[in-house]
Amino acid sequence: MIIAANFKTNLTRYQTREYFSALENFIHDNGICQEVLVFPSATSLYLHNGKAIMGVQNAYPAVNGAYTGEIGTEQLDEFAIKTILIGHSERRHVLGETQEFIAQKFEFYKNLGYKIVYCIGEPLHVRESGEVKMLDYLNAQLVGIDTKYKDLVIAYEPVWAIGTGLTPTLAEIETLHTILSLTCKTPILYGGSVKAENAKEILALNNVDGILVGSGALKVNDFCSMISDAEKLNK
Repeated sequence: MIIAANFKTNLTRYQTREYFSALENFIHDNGICQEVLVFPSATSLYLHNGKAIMGVQNAYPAVNGAYTGEIGTEQLDEFAIKTILIGHSERRHVLGETQEFIAQKFEFYKNLGYKIVYCIGEPLHVRESGEVKMLDYLNAQLVGIDTKYKDLVIAYEPVWAIGTGLTPTLAEIETLHTILSLTCKTPILYGGSVKAENAKEILALNNVDGILVGSGALKVNDFCSMISDAEKLNK
């Protein structure tokens, strides 16, 4: 399974180093075999060498250049970063990234051989409009994306569930993941108000290959608990 944490705009570099130190100790001491990904904020990136993989939450599709407020591969290479989140709902809905630009970013980092955690998800009004429209909406977020890319991971995150404490029912999660698995022959993670209290039952569902956790992973002990749940389920 893949257990991933997205820190968003949280934790300093010092706190991130402390987090990774505790995380690596946990992985080592418990013989964890799951794939662990962590996406700190850009200012908290550093050269990390361990079993947990450090990724970046966002980067511009360029080596460098006149892109104020962005980072490119010149900065990522300094920290040996080769894993990236692309298409997160907050990049789409809060920061206005279009599908065309997201696909451009995907192609750029695909060509560089990055592991890409690619996010899709629907807002509440789309979910309430019925399954057909919801699936059309999700499929539109895959336009221009090579779903056969060998280092692709899909993260399904219903927008209305992110940070709200709300989640679809377990049956709804399993059904949606099963439908997605018919189209995307790649690991599919679930995200959206995942926390230590509900991670185990979500991870136990068919066609759920892991989780992408936001605020629920900011405390390292909680994140380690989720990793432990995945390890036990995979034995």
